[in-house]
Amino acid sequence: MKKLIVLLSAVVLFIVLLVTLAAKKPKVDNTTSIEITPTLVIGGEKINVELANTPEKRSLGLSNRKSLNENEGMLFIFDKQDINPAFWMKDMNFSIDIIWINDEKIVQIDKGVPAPEPQTPETKLPLYRPAQPIDYVLEVTSGFSEENEIEVGDIVDLSNIL
Repeated sequence: MKKLIVLLSAVVLFIVLLVTLAAKKPKVDNTTSIEITPTLVIGGEKINVELANTPEKRSLGLSNRKSLNENEGMLFIFDKQDINPAFWMKDMNFSIDIIWINDEKIVQIDKGVPAPEPQTPETKLPLYRPAQPIDYVLEVTSGFSEENEIEVGDIVDLSNIL
C-alpha cells in the first residue's frame, strides 16, 4: 500500500511538472529582439520574420526596438491586397530597408531608410509609400538588400507563411 501511494504521488508530481512546463511561454524582450515565427526566402536568402498581421501589430511595427539580428525582419500582412499603405519611422531606433511586395514579387526597395532624430514631432516624420499597389511589406536591417543582392523583380517565397 505504501509503494502504491509513493507511486501515485510520483505520477501526480510528474503530471503537475509537465502542465507547468507546457504553460510557460518563452519570454521575449520586445526592446532588443523579436519572437521568430515563419521563414520566407528571397534570392536564396532565408529571413526569419515576425508577422505584423493585425492592425495593432502593423501600427507598432518595429518601433522602440533596439535592432534586428541578421536575417530577421518583420512582414506586414494586410487585410486587403493591392493597396498603397503609408509607412513612417515613428519611434524607430535604427535604419531599415523597406521591401515592397506584390504578387510575391519585389516591386520596390527603399534602401537605408533612416531612423528619425529623437523627439521628432510626428508631423515632421516623412511618409514612405510604394509607387504601385502592393500586398506585403518586409522590413529588414539597413543594407540587407544590397549585401544579399536583393533586387526589384526578385521572387519572394511566402509558402511557409501563407
